[in-house]
Amino acid sequence: MKIKHLTFLASTMLLISCSGTISTAKKEYQITKTAALKSAWNFNPNEWRLQNDTLTGNGGPMHWGVIESKKKLPKNYEIDFKVNIVKESLFEVMLHIDQENYIRTYLYTIDQNIVIGRGAYNKNSDEYSKRGGPTLFKKPMQLENNKWYAVKIRVSNNQLYFTVNNQTFLECSIEKSNLNQQGKLGFITNGHAKISQLTIRTIP
Repeated sequence: MKIKHLTFLASTMLLISCSGTISTAKKEYQITKTAALKSAWNFNPNEWRLQNDTLTGNGGPMHWGVIESKKKLPKNYEIDFKVNIVKESLFEVMLHIDQENYIRTYLYTIDQNIVIGRGAYNKNSDEYSKRGGPTLFKKPMQLENNKWYAVKIRVSNNQLYFTVNNQTFLECSIEKSNLNQQGKLGFITNGHAKISQLTIRTIP
């Protein structure tokens, strides 16, 4: 029985590692161990670390802390997690990173908005013009440091849904907004941020 269980576990891990996307239709993706983090993500260990199932990022106004997945997101997917912007003003989910372009979905405490925008990220440069980008859609929301927020991002048939605390909601057509339709996932902080209960699942 134990041998069968180990064989099943090994074959499951092989399926996930061979897949070209972060999650599959049969398997949700969750970060639970540091080894899994290192094998699935590109990051500077001085900027991002995993402890007690909480992913912690550290950056600054002049150098944003960035972590990027090694595999692409599925065509249709849901991302659920909780985030705490402990310090500074920006926490961003980078969607569909492809050739330095991506979709910006972020919480911004200075403007008190959640935002969908078009982004550019050059990992070799900290110049302001080579990171971030224009806002396309935004909605006011009271945001505070040292407070946990529940974030849900859903992409289905090229329609993007971005929800915070099940109450503040943004939606856009990825194709009509001329945004990337595929690519990898990333997170950015310009200060200190914590992510917990991260789950990525493929949806029909």
